[in-house]
Amino acid sequence: MLVPKLVTTLKTYDRAQFVADLGAGAIVGVVALPLAIAFGIASGVTPGAGLWTAIVAGALISALGGSRVQIGGPTGAFVVIVAGIVEKYGTGGLATATLMAGVMLVTFGLLRFGKVIQFFPRPVITGFTAGIAVLIASGQVKDALGLHMGTPPVAFIEKWVAYGAHLGDATPAAMVVFAGTLVLLIAWPRISTKVPGPFVALVAATVAVQLLHLPVETVGSRFGALPTGWPAVQLPDLSLGTLRAMVAPAFTIALLGGVESLLSAVVADGMIGGRHRPNMELVAQGVANIASPLVGGIPATGAIARTATNARNGGLTPVAGLVHAATLLAITLFAGQWAALIPMCALAAILLIVSYHMSEWRTVRAEMKAPRSDVVVLLLTLALTVLVDLTVAIQVGLVLASLLFVRRMAGATSITAVADDDDEGDGELRAPLPPGVQLFAMSGPFFFGAAEQFKETMRQVASRPRVLILQMRDVPVIDATAMHALREVVRQSEREGTRVLIAEAGGQPMDAMRRAGLVEELGVAAFAPSVEYAIAQAAELAPLVARKTPR
Repeated sequence: MLVPKLVTTLKTYDRAQFVADLGAGAIVGVVALPLAIAFGIASGVTPGAGLWTAIVAGALISALGGSRVQIGGPTGAFVVIVAGIVEKYGTGGLATATLMAGVMLVTFGLLRFGKVIQFFPRPVITGFTAGIAVLIASGQVKDALGLHMGTPPVAFIEKWVAYGAHLGDATPAAMVVFAGTLVLLIAWPRISTKVPGPFVALVAATVAVQLLHLPVETVGSRFGALPTGWPAVQLPDLSLGTLRAMVAPAFTIALLGGVESLLSAVVADGMIGGRHRPNMELVAQGVANIASPLVGGIPATGAIARTATNARNGGLTPVAGLVHAATLLAITLFAGQWAALIPMCALAAILLIVSYHMSEWRTVRAEMKAPRSDVVVLLLTLALTVLVDLTVAIQVGLVLASLLFVRRMAGATSITAVADDDDEGDGELRAPLPPGVQLFAMSGPFFFGAAEQFKETMRQVASRPRVLILQMRDVPVIDATAMHALREVVRQSEREGTRVLIAEAGGQPMDAMRRAGLVEELGVAAFAPSVEYAIAQAAELAPLVARKTPR
């Protein structure tokens, strides 16, 4: 259903709902202010880029999205991706990749891929989320310690080597402000849950630095004054060469943005008892990411923490998200000069808390008790995210998880010989197997992962029977590779003088065999409605089948 939740909710909207949305949206806007600035800086772009992303993309996600309380904007998950793209391709390349990702997300939504994206393996998602958290935390060391050094290297190991080389240049004042901000962030929820902790910590740290004239770096000293006017609309470079180079980064942005937004929507559903529209959510995320780079913004998606804050503070409809964007807009236009006074070490403390919650360490610890193959996927994805590249981590994690799934499914498929006294699921065979007749019962999905197992089982038949019965009652599905293997076994058996009968095939397997021409090749008479019928038919055929000497 491609109808925004805003359209649905406004049909019965009333004053009480507006009051609730107004309060929740204003609170979320205040919470989003330091996060938008921090994510912009951590991504290797300007604070203004983070703010305008939260304003423009956040408004579009709320206006067009499929969730009642989803809050969109820049998130920690994109920090590492964006920083890597900026490092390699510059801000121009980032703008192109973000716009392309937006087009991909709109396409995903229009093609009804919302449910498909939700099927991504949990170990892969947990692994790269934890890896991103590690990278975000490691990126805050420079500002937390007030190190006098240039931009740290992007690579994880090289970054820590550079930190070690500059430890002697640490600024005590920055360390004190960082520690004080961190303590306040941790303690504040015990004092009040009404006023957002990040906002309180940011104001306290900024006031302390200004009153005490502490020698610490601020947003303004590093980046200059924050924007106080509307950004100019600029179209990214859409030349063929740039588009080709940005395909992989754009797909990574689209994939991660789609997954995180839908996960956030699921969390919101659990908090408000709602039901989001996944395809409409993808379309909204796509439109937001098309618009964001036009105003100098970065990738945006559903923000789980801000969405939860909205729901906890009484947000009822997408109007709360629009109020959140309006609040940020007002602060940006009328109080930007004050935001420039924010200490960088205070933002580092906020991002450290963000990375801690983002790491989902309890989930990671619980996953360690999962099957060993899932643990391997999680740890490998985490390690590749930290040490190599997020795109590589996602690709390797998905491929490995898929291969492990295929192996498990292949193990669930069995091909077993049934003797006269075997229990083949319906009790004992009602009729004995005639001389020269063998019966094999197949169960489980018959697909490419089980095709070789099937052929190997058939090759190991000790003495070629005159009639071979394949019972397919418990085969729910068959694919093209398995169909090819079945046809090979049938033809090889026929060449060796063995007639093949197929019993109790129905549903998709029967339709597939009919479309593939196997029914026509064997003849309709070779397909028996029951095992007993096939055995009776085999008893008549066995004496008539002329055995051939295999080549």
